[in-house]
Amino acid sequence: MDSLYQGILDAVDRLAGVSHRTPVLTSSSLNEATGNTVFLKCENFQRMGAFKFRGAYNAISRLSPEVAARGVITYSSGNHAQAVALSGKLLGVKTTVVMPADAPAVKLAATRKYGAEVVTYEREKMNREELAARLISEYGYELIPPFNHPDVIAGQGTAARELIEEVLSLDVLLVPCGGGGLLSGCAIYSRRALPGCRIIGVEPETADDATRSFKTGILQTIHNPQTVADGLRTESLGSITFPAIQKNVDDMITVSDNDILETMYYLWTRMKIVVEPSGATALAAVFKRSLPVQGKRIGVILSGGNVDVRQASELFANVRDL
Repeated sequence: MDSLYQGILDAVDRLAGVSHRTPVLTSSSLNEATGNTVFLKCENFQRMGAFKFRGAYNAISRLSPEVAARGVITYSSGNHAQAVALSGKLLGVKTTVVMPADAPAVKLAATRKYGAEVVTYEREKMNREELAARLISEYGYELIPPFNHPDVIAGQGTAARELIEEVLSLDVLLVPCGGGGLLSGCAIYSRRALPGCRIIGVEPETADDATRSFKTGILQTIHNPQTVADGLRTESLGSITFPAIQKNVDDMITVSDNDILETMYYLWTRMKIVVEPSGATALAAVFKRSLPVQGKRIGVILSGGNVDVRQASELFANVRDL
């Protein structure tokens, strides 16, 4: 993984002055509730509202002029879609995004507003990779996948670098996991920077392909996983992210959708931090005590905040007061 680690260091310079250095927030009430000292890396305050900007910009900015002139394509349920669209706008590169028709309306609208051509598909009827491949064959686009790409992984890893630079030491780092790009990048960097830190990936219970892959050593797939954390509905890890996680991650754990929503509700109401369900997933592991630790310094990546606030009352309808 030496080349991926070097890629993260290179991405730091590439993203300087372009991506936001997002804040690390703390809360005495959160520390009391969990019995730990918790540091929240707030990627919901990143450009376009999620960590995905780091990887997308890093990857597109590295394309040769000839490749960039053909345009890029990706597939995503929302955050990577917006990241590619915004990065293309900033870099002057045409972007096409394949998105599920049932993606959150706020993410579809934002992707179009950033200038991307959006091609929608039905999750139950079509395969997004096959649709993207057809468009690549027809138009010659360059694929910028959501997670299984060394430059995307390198960009995502810069989030962990910033967190560690600020807090200096951690006993545990919690990172949400869908396709594993963020977890891979953060784990690769943290393993070098803080060898004694336990790196743990967190998934929804109903989208636990990465957890099962990690524990069995065999790549697992879940077709169209159903979870409130729409950004983590990836069907499997990738050929790069799976071995990176096997080598650099200490454990994988899962949390329920209810735990995710209760954690999200706490962040909204007590800390005034607007996150989407995927963004609350990693914190749910310690907030809801899925991870039985006490008295530790815990870093948590809040991965994004792109949620339709008009639907918040529906999401929180059955959440008890905390």
